[in-house]
Amino acid sequence: MKILVINCGSSSIKYQLFDMQDESVLATGLVEKIGTESSIIKHQVPEKEELVIASEILDHRVGMKKVLDLLMDPEDGVIKSAEEVAAVGHRVVHGGENFSSSVVIDSNVRRAIRETIDLAPLHNPPNLLGIDAAQAQLPHAVHVAVFDTAFHQTMPDYAYMYPLPYVLYRKYKIRRYGFHGTSHKYVSEQASKFLGRPLDELKIVSCHIGNGASITAVQNGKSVDTSMGMTPLEGLMMGTRSGDIDPAIVPFVITKEDLTLAEVNSMMNKHSGLLGISGISGDMREVTEAMENGNDYARLAIDMYVYKIKKTIGAYIAAMNGVDVILFTAGVGENAALIRERVCEGLTFFGVELDPALNAERSKKERRISTQRSKVDVLVIPTNEELMIARETQALVQ
Repeated sequence: MKILVINCGSSSIKYQLFDMQDESVLATGLVEKIGTESSIIKHQVPEKEELVIASEILDHRVGMKKVLDLLMDPEDGVIKSAEEVAAVGHRVVHGGENFSSSVVIDSNVRRAIRETIDLAPLHNPPNLLGIDAAQAQLPHAVHVAVFDTAFHQTMPDYAYMYPLPYVLYRKYKIRRYGFHGTSHKYVSEQASKFLGRPLDELKIVSCHIGNGASITAVQNGKSVDTSMGMTPLEGLMMGTRSGDIDPAIVPFVITKEDLTLAEVNSMMNKHSGLLGISGISGDMREVTEAMENGNDYARLAIDMYVYKIKKTIGAYIAAMNGVDVILFTAGVGENAALIRERVCEGLTFFGVELDPALNAERSKKERRISTQRSKVDVLVIPTNEELMIARETQALVQ
């Protein structure tokens, strides 16, 4: 079975085509700058040079058609006919309370996605555009929605509710939803396989640390708490996002700086975090280099970043009354040995003991970085959200 995985942004289409017989990637690519005359398609087939094409792509339907044309191209393609694509898995950011698992897309699902646009105004509209475009080009295929929020629907009410007037929840569904659910589910399952231990017997703290970052407490295979909230702004300090702050800061800054609410929202999402404190970048590599060259603002930014991760891990160990596995994933989590080291230095009370040599290894493989004596397994598990979407899609089709 061949499954196409689609992740649509407002002006982009990311895609991967999988052969689910062995879960191999047949092709991968990205359509950028949709809606302009300078659109670019990057198409990659394993063991071949990346193909880069400049083309005018005015909307997502045209973009999807060009993707399929490339997949079927006699020289650069990997399939002979669109009929070979049995199903399409669509990443959808927000499913609200409607979906606790992936679903085959029908008119009711489309309506529910549309009704949650207020909760994800930047993501759900382009996700719907991608569904429209793919269904138009692949009407024979089964189309499946895989929600970032679905994995977290197992949280208990005391974990997802905010201490606001309950009427706000009843009227507007203001609550914690959490994100990166597809990634947290994937790496938790992979950790279970790596250790050879049943997932339903493990207490896992999953640290998805990238430009956007979240931590999830996974108990017996289910999310019981997560650091992101109603939006992806809450929780950890991130590349450009503030994470948790005193909410009274917002009206204070509006008054003192004569800013609009939209400007403050932009400040918290795009100009805070590592970038805001260091004044250099939201990229951990650049901030780390500046710290090593003696920049004290960069040092402060990394100290704050690490401290918040340690605090959250500690809170989730308390929430689960113990921990068996702490895992790191995503860009920073997989590649920044210094951050993993600094975080684990503050967790020795729980029996965490990092192996410096294993932690320093540069590898794209799943691996243990704790010592044999460590009471907690510390793992690096590269995430693969696209493969998780393909697996969820395959399960529903079958």
